[in-house]
Amino acid sequence: MTRIPVIAGNWKMNKTPAEAAELARTFVGALAATARVEVILCPPFVCLSAVYAEIKNSRLGLGAQNLHWEKSGAFTGEVSAPMLSGWCSHVIIGHSERRQFFGETDDTVNKKVKAALAHNLTPIICVGELLTEYEASKTNEVVTRQMKGAYDGLSKDNALKTIIAYEPVWAIGTGKAATGAGANTVIGISIRGVLSDLYGATVADSIRVQYGGSVTPANIKEFMTQPDIDGALVGGASLKANDFQTIVEEAMKAKM
Repeated sequence: MTRIPVIAGNWKMNKTPAEAAELARTFVGALAATARVEVILCPPFVCLSAVYAEIKNSRLGLGAQNLHWEKSGAFTGEVSAPMLSGWCSHVIIGHSERRQFFGETDDTVNKKVKAALAHNLTPIICVGELLTEYEASKTNEVVTRQMKGAYDGLSKDNALKTIIAYEPVWAIGTGKAATGAGANTVIGISIRGVLSDLYGATVADSIRVQYGGSVTPANIKEFMTQPDIDGALVGGASLKANDFQTIVEEAMKAKM
């Protein structure tokens, strides 16, 4: 089954609106010839409008980095799905930094996934184990639990509208990427295996799964040549125009 490669750039808490607009403008031109890869830019909330203005007539997608599961209410500092749906096509949910620093749980991830889908936003659902869990050989246990939590109560049709990012926490921002073969094994067993149990093999083979964690131009080919890896959720390298362009181009070549 052919799955369209998908590369998302998570800019995290970087760039002012003016800086974000300039970077987005660069990507519009640089990535014009990479039509066989879906590319999504995920700037901070305050930069969404500026980036949207630059990419709205291009093939690039726009994603938010988080959302709240309620439509509105007394949730100071939060942003809801209806607020994003006019700008964004995607939203990152359950990133390890949200889980680690802001109390995100499997339950809140599930609520946010459902809120995103209810407002036609494609969730990029993040799962992955901590270093201590990896060293204790609990990767399968942790990722399986996170997957089951994220997809609890989702119909087959809604499951097909999601993207998954496998991000081993010990590899995020550390410069220590997993091996392509290692990540592929986790994705095949703990991610597609859970999806197959929940929805059947056809659905499991249809949903795209990214790798995230210290992705660079030097290692993107290693991941993209793996059969179960369909793209990357890119952090630091997505803030460097040449690096991100190379990652997208290498992803396209690997899946041609």
